[in-house]
Amino acid sequence: MVATYTYELWATSEADEAQSVIRAVYKQVLGNPHVMDSERLISAESKLINGNLSVREFVREVAKSSFYRSRYFEKCPPYRFVELNFKHLLGRAPQSQEEISEHIRRCIEDGYEAEIDSYIDSDEYQSAFGDSIVPYSRGNSTQVGQKQIGYNRMFTLDRGPSQVSSAVTASQLVYAVATNSTNKITPASVNFGGSGEANKKTFKIVVQGSKFDSPRRRSTTTYTVAGDNMTFQIQRINRTSGKIISITEVV
Repeated sequence: MVATYTYELWATSEADEAQSVIRAVYKQVLGNPHVMDSERLISAESKLINGNLSVREFVREVAKSSFYRSRYFEKCPPYRFVELNFKHLLGRAPQSQEEISEHIRRCIEDGYEAEIDSYIDSDEYQSAFGDSIVPYSRGNSTQVGQKQIGYNRMFTLDRGPSQVSSAVTASQLVYAVATNSTNKITPASVNFGGSGEANKKTFKIVVQGSKFDSPRRRSTTTYTVAGDNMTFQIQRINRTSGKIISITEVV
């Protein structure tokens, strides 16, 4: 993991420092894309430079932009969208299936903007970045209250300055998070098209309950799923409010 540089904006910052912060926000939040002039948020940039918008609120504007929405919310499966929100807005990988499921449910029940707000308004965001610091990758350092397995997972999501988030639409963490296991660290030249070893295996997913069940009865259902179909099946389970009890490999 490469070292990170922290960008921070103060009331006394010069214009060139503000421009550096703007570029850093676009790079971090939008996933290292090429941003054309027509895609920039000129009004929000001006407010930031003039001191009428904090870095935190500028991050919110960028994350709610049509640029972000079209590339990640509309084109990626929910699981991938959520893991990228963690990467772009909190600078870390998701820690558990419960975290992923909570955010997927929020997307479904409360909508896109509520999902974005949930990261930026969180205590974690405030503690890590406050109002003045651009979010950055925190996967290369130990974080209070976070599991060590987050390092490997963040390495899987963040493969260096040349990676563009929108180039990969398939989830990179679905198996590791669902099974509470670590990701194997592989060379940066690996293909990210979702054709890893986990995709070649078969898994058993045990699920409790769904919104179609009687409210007086809790049922348990078992699904046998090919690895390359896990994202779709987990999305389907989350849509029916089912709770994943376990995911095990079928030997």
